[in-house]
Amino acid sequence: MLRSVTMRTTDVVVCGAGIAGVATAYLLTTRAGLRVALCDPRPPLTLTSDKSTECYRNFWPNAAMVALMNRSIDLMEEVSAESGESIGLNRRGYLYVTADPMRLKDLGAAAAVASGHGSGPVRRHGVGSAMPYEPSPDHGWVGAPGGFDLIEDPVVLRESVPGLSDSLVGGLHVRRAGWVSAQQMGAHMVERAVAAGAELIPHEVTGVDVVGGRVSAVRLVDGSTIGCGAFVNAAGPLVGRVADLLGVALPVHSEVHLKVAIRDTAGAMSRQAPLTILSDPQQLDWSDEERRHLAEAGRGDLVEEMPAACHGRPEGGSDSPFVLALWEYARQVREPTWPIPHDPLYAEVVVRGMAALFPAFAAYRDRMPHTVVDGGYYTKTLENRPLAGPMGPDGAFLVGALSGFGVMAACGVADLVTAHLTGAALPPHAAAFQLDRYDDPAYREEIAALADTGQI
Repeated sequence: MLRSVTMRTTDVVVCGAGIAGVATAYLLTTRAGLRVALCDPRPPLTLTSDKSTECYRNFWPNAAMVALMNRSIDLMEEVSAESGESIGLNRRGYLYVTADPMRLKDLGAAAAVASGHGSGPVRRHGVGSAMPYEPSPDHGWVGAPGGFDLIEDPVVLRESVPGLSDSLVGGLHVRRAGWVSAQQMGAHMVERAVAAGAELIPHEVTGVDVVGGRVSAVRLVDGSTIGCGAFVNAAGPLVGRVADLLGVALPVHSEVHLKVAIRDTAGAMSRQAPLTILSDPQQLDWSDEERRHLAEAGRGDLVEEMPAACHGRPEGGSDSPFVLALWEYARQVREPTWPIPHDPLYAEVVVRGMAALFPAFAAYRDRMPHTVVDGGYYTKTLENRPLAGPMGPDGAFLVGALSGFGVMAACGVADLVTAHLTGAALPPHAAAFQLDRYDDPAYREEIAALADTGQI
């Protein structure tokens, strides 16, 4: 299937075989009927796309992101059905929990905003409420509820997810959300794209030729050239470097993000749990001796108040012992390099953080379970909104800056670029993701007022 030919022509060259590039190749071939060359020196989905928790949600604070994600989830569900439900798509949901009654009110207010943008209705479950709460199904997504369940009764919360901390007063269960096997979804899309005529080219793109202001060919590291009428930059963390080939500067930066797989032999997390997220900051329970060692090692940051959003989910089937967990407590902005920087304390810090959600994780404080840490880069714009649309000369397009939502947004941004490239009608939310949004002075003022990595 992988081959290199010295001279060839095609309709579109897609640079990058991460989940966004694969989804773009899939839609361009199977739905637009175009010939596509998908170029990447690495096997598909092996740079960053396989380094996430593979989750998705339609809970966002603005209309454009909700519309993009709803469309992307629609397409993921179509792929799931097309694959015979073999990609592991579920509707377990995201469960944001808190020990602070005021923060629970904030979660409810955020759900109301997202609901107004099209994320679905908000159902409230207060103490003594007659509103029934429907737990998430363990598998699948067909017929599962959408919208939100605001759980204001801590009894209902702990009945829905056994093992949660008694300190938690409630939570917000986002229902059109869950996770998927990115590898299986990507493999299915690659298989369908190749069956429709796509070529997988295992070489790096080194240049893009422009004639008369329009893309005419792409040059590869092996010295070959592919004549084409369109080029899509889907290079993931390397999207800025590929844009440089066309003289286009992208307003993006990359952050190191890690995750840990924990062998949860104590059964600290329920196998039926949603992706569970602590919305509160916390302080870890280090001993005095541990605090001294951390200070001597220059890690005094770990004894201070830690940020919110320690989160995790079960991984694998009901008989699997593994949990995936993430906590970005130290923001590292840097130019992408491999191997990624390693934090030797990451696994222990995250396991301790998970104890605030599920207290049984405290059993691992004195004897760590088997863990595996990996990670990649979140490449993002300042306002943390993707880029999808034209880039530079005619025939050049971009799908990038997918930050921590690459798996969930891939089909949606691929859909936008396919529409741009083929001249199809664009949906109303398309303009919110184009590179030329930065040409608007009012937009630049708006993002200048944001805290970094905000979300317009």
